[in-house]
Amino acid sequence: MKDIGEFLIEKGLLITAFLSIIIILLIIIFIFSEGLPFMESYGFLKFIFGSIWDPSSGDYGVLPMIVGSLGITSLALVFAIPLSLLCAIYMAEIAPKTMRKILKPVIETLAGIPSVVYGFFGLIVLVPIMRIHFGGTGFSMFTASIILTVMILPTIISVSEDALRFIPHEYKEASLALGATHWQTIKNVIFPAAIPGIITAIILGMGRAIGETLAVIMVAGNVAQFPTTISDPVRALTSNIAIEMGYATGIHYSALFGTAIVLFIIIIILLVVANYFHYKKKITIGGGYL
Repeated sequence: MKDIGEFLIEKGLLITAFLSIIIILLIIIFIFSEGLPFMESYGFLKFIFGSIWDPSSGDYGVLPMIVGSLGITSLALVFAIPLSLLCAIYMAEIAPKTMRKILKPVIETLAGIPSVVYGFFGLIVLVPIMRIHFGGTGFSMFTASIILTVMILPTIISVSEDALRFIPHEYKEASLALGATHWQTIKNVIFPAAIPGIITAIILGMGRAIGETLAVIMVAGNVAQFPTTISDPVRALTSNIAIEMGYATGIHYSALFGTAIVLFIIIIILLVVANYFHYKKKITIGGGYL
């Protein structure tokens, strides 16, 4: 009876995994089938490197939105990575158990807050602050990156903390036995060994940042232009799809699916590059201990 139960659970998990893959493939096929005909007729390079997005005039250039998406994501990662890693190190190696029990649920709560709440907070609080202290309208790439920073912090912190805590305790004991201080052990032994897991955390945070829509729409300004400074308003690829899909028809509708294809390709490229460094570092670290 036990063998039958285990068999059913195993096959059920296998079927679930295959269904997940099939659903993802169907979504990809649908997006490409809707967007590729437009990209072929309009011109792939013209679509990618066009600097004007004006559907009423028949111009569908997504380069400003590519720059906007990458700019917002890059700024968010620049702010989030140091804060996340320091917090993860504190929680994993330094914080007493009582503090860890307080911080852990707080961070998990941050991860569960809907993006519209973050966007509303940015709209009501951050945008006026930016307008007063930095000028302009307050809707900018910088404002959007701050909101995304807060949104991706829980993901990077949680995964990085797990990576740090799963390092074999023998590494730490050996380092301390050789006369290293606690901080030297963290810096020279534990943190380097946890880098593959930390890179995974950053990959997950990056995916969350570049795919965020609603919060970015509410604070970024949504102007399809090249930003000259971080205080300029921008429009992300996700925002472009969400804003215009409700009324788009004909070639405009297909162009938005073309935008989704571009976004998909960018995410794949970023994930491939990040995973390359992840596995390269993992192999290097593994080889160092052999």
